[in-house]
Order: sequence, then C-alpha cells, then structure tokens
Amino acid sequence: MSVSIGSDVFAGVVGQDQAVERLQASAIHPVHAYLFVGPAGSGKRQAARSFAALLIGKGAAESERNTRLALAGGHPDVREVARIGASITKPQAMEIVQAASLAPVEGNRKVLILDEFHLVAPEAAAVLLKTIEEPPPSTVFVVLADQVPPELVTIASRCVRIEFRSLSEEIIESALVSEGVDAVAATAAAAASGGDLDRARLLAKDKGLADRRAAFAGVPAELNGTGAQVVSIVANLLERIEAAGEPLKQRHATELLALEERIKASGERGAGRKGVEDRHKREARRHRADELRSGLTVMAGSYRDALVAGGAHHPPALIEAVAEIHRAIETIDRNPNEPLLLQAMLLKLPSL
Repeated sequence: MSVSIGSDVFAGVVGQDQAVERLQASAIHPVHAYLFVGPAGSGKRQAARSFAALLIGKGAAESERNTRLALAGGHPDVREVARIGASITKPQAMEIVQAASLAPVEGNRKVLILDEFHLVAPEAAAVLLKTIEEPPPSTVFVVLADQVPPELVTIASRCVRIEFRSLSEEIIESALVSEGVDAVAATAAAAASGGDLDRARLLAKDKGLADRRAAFAGVPAELNGTGAQVVSIVANLLERIEAAGEPLKQRHATELLALEERIKASGERGAGRKGVEDRHKREARRHRADELRSGLTVMAGSYRDALVAGGAHHPPALIEAVAEIHRAIETIDRNPNEPLLLQAMLLKLPSL
C-alpha cells in the first residue's frame, strides 16, 4: 500500500499529523486493538473510520468501494458501537463480544469501533477485557476515549495507544477557511468551538452565534433580583439554544437523504438507518449541551471582567458568581432539567 493512498484516506483528519503517521505505519501490520485518546472534536472518530478504510480496503478487489463506505460509516465489516444510555452497559458489552466472534461479511477482516469508551461501566469493561485482549484473528478493535478513567486502565494496557491533541483555534480557523468559510465567520466559530472542529463547522453556518454569545454575556446586567426577570431571561436563552440546533438538523436531514439514495441505487448492505438515526439523536443532545456549556462560560467571563475592572461589587461576590456558574456547567453532562438549572443558578448571581 502506498503512502499516497493512506494520505488520501486521512484527508479528513485535521491537525493530527503524528497520529496519522502512526496509523499509516500500523496499517501495514495491524495488531488486535488500538486506543485513540483525545478530547471531543479532535478527530478521533474520523481517524477511526480512515484507519478502518485502510484495513478493510487492503488487498480487496473493490478497495475504492470499501474505502468510500468505511469513510461514510456504512461498510458492513466496519461496525461503530456507541453507548445507548449514559454509559456502555454490560448487556451492550455482551453484544460487542458476540459481534467480535462473527466472521466478516464481505472480506477477511472486520473492524469494531467503540465510541465514547471513557463512559464504559465497570462491569461492561470486565466483560470486554478478554475479547479486546484476544479477539478472533479477523477482528480489530478501535477504542475511542476522551480520557482513560480507572475502569479503562486494564483494557488500555492491552491496546496500542494513539494520542490526539486538542485542536487550537488557529488550526480550526485555517481548516474552516480551507473549506470555504468566510474568514470572519471562521474566526468567530473557532473561538466558540472549544477546540471541537465538528462543532466549529456547525457554528460557522450559525447566523445567530454572535447574538447568542452576546445574550449570555449580557445576562448579569439584566438581573434585578426578581424571579420574574429570571424566568424571562431563561426562556430567552433556551429559545436561542433551540434555534442554534437548526444547522445540525439540516446536516442530519442531508445525511439521511444521501443514505436513502445510496440504498436505493445500490442496495448496499450494512447501511444502518437506525444506527444513523441513533447517532443523530446523540449528536443533537451533545450539541445542545455544548451550547449551554459555551454560553455559561461566556457568562462567567462577564463576571471575571467585572472582577478585573473593579467597581462597586465586592470581589468575593464576583468570585462566588463564577464558581456558581461553573458548578452549573459541571452538572450539564448529567442531563439536568435545563430551565430549573438556569433559574436556580441565576437567582444566586449578583447583578452587574
């Protein structure tokens, strides 16, 4: 396999040259399991699909088709497994073990991509350990994790670890501009992305980004100590967050349409409409959580600015306001009742 082919396959992986080089070399003589570790939005999933495309396409008569399907997440011998609930559970782990034991559908190798594995339940990790350590010769595991929690340490020691670094605003901005995004929009999207390129691509199409960030930044000045004002502010913020999901909805609709057209045109197996729809639901939840997290971070920045500038407020009150906002941010991953979370938080914050 030539390096140029590998380079083309990894064209969608941005800012991870060292990881790509290791994966290109690993594809020549792959081992049983790999662990991709890095923050959300760093390109782990795209890299996993690219790596799978190399492994599945290697030596295959229909390598172009296999590569295309693997990169699109639709190859029957590349199975992507994501958590169904809050974590990867024991029953789901047993399904993964069963899937690993099955022969490839089309070729002589299959790849199992386990997404968000940092959320694996301890009992599920115990079930998977033996299979990941010694899978059938035809199976390669690619495990994706934002970090390595204690319950993942033993499995991690059985895998080749590939590190993915956080993407800088400069790298994200450059990637967006290369994709045709206006420079001003690219700068704003990169700054609000939190190092997540996928999120930046959505934000670049979000005409309400600047107004939404301004709305969160202005909340401390709108507070007047009354519950009625808090309810009004929260309703406004949540309405803006709901509108922010529109670009993602449009992208999902486009993906489903392309999937249906592909099935109709070629009858490809493994298209997995349900899997795509489940992924869309997870992405929508995550996008909403990211929006709320990003907005609250902007709000905390307003209190920090006030603290630096000095003024009528006592520093302890401003410091506590920032701490209160960050406590709210920490609860977002637990799927709280958003109106109640924001109302309770805002009632504790001082007005600027």
